[in-house]
Amino acid sequence: MIQNLHTHTSFCDGANTPEEMVQAAIALGMDSLGFSGHGPSSAPDDAAMDKDSVSAYREEVLRLKEKYAGQLEVFLGLERDFFWAPDGGGWDYVVGSVHYVEKDGVWLGVDYGREVFQENAARHYGGDCIAFAEDYYRLVGEVPERTGCQIVGHFDLITKFNEGGQLFDTTGPRYVKAALDALDRLAERDVVFEINTGAMSRGYRTAPYPAPWLLRAMHERNLPICITSDCHSRANLLYAFPQAEELAWNCGYRERMVLTGNGFAAQGLERPR
Repeated sequence: MIQNLHTHTSFCDGANTPEEMVQAAIALGMDSLGFSGHGPSSAPDDAAMDKDSVSAYREEVLRLKEKYAGQLEVFLGLERDFFWAPDGGGWDYVVGSVHYVEKDGVWLGVDYGREVFQENAARHYGGDCIAFAEDYYRLVGEVPERTGCQIVGHFDLITKFNEGGQLFDTTGPRYVKAALDALDRLAERDVVFEINTGAMSRGYRTAPYPAPWLLRAMHERNLPICITSDCHSRANLLYAFPQAEELAWNCGYRERMVLTGNGFAAQGLERPR
């Protein structure tokens, strides 16, 4: 089954309408497509939908689900931030993510660019980027309880602008402990972890989230994965899926989860060529 469950449209910070996304998915031969617009947030998130936008988004996706039945299975989902605001509920699935850390009464975005990240670390953590990451992972470990999600989004988003360790060392003991502590807490919950290629499509990374050592740790804990592109345009619906599948295989995975009308089901991975 060819599927992507992390998709953004013009209702939030995406470039295309939901119908344009559906038509592109059909042209690509996809079996199903899940929409996961950014839900309302209590943090000052420019990407988040407001209450009126959520209603219009829901109506449009449900219209497309009916219109394209038989050609493409459409799922109505939402990406719910840790600091989410009421969104009406009733979603086919929820992606739970952490985009902000609250520190000193200030919202610190973790994916607003390298310079913003460095400024936040300098102003609120005395330049200690690992302390920033520790606070981030404490929130990540609580995402299912907080958001009610079925999918944990971009587990190590904190590394979005850290290609080549430009900001901090992800092999140091403090960072590793923070990430694994969050992973162990999440392992107690019934959630799926995504391999996410979104930062690759936007030129910030050369490999998907999460890092290989984290994926191996997930596999050791028997934690299920799915593959998504976190796409913000129709051109990236299946961006770098072969690379993500190869990464999963090399980290020990032989199956991934796909969403069906009856919930998540395991699908075998093919050996990379």
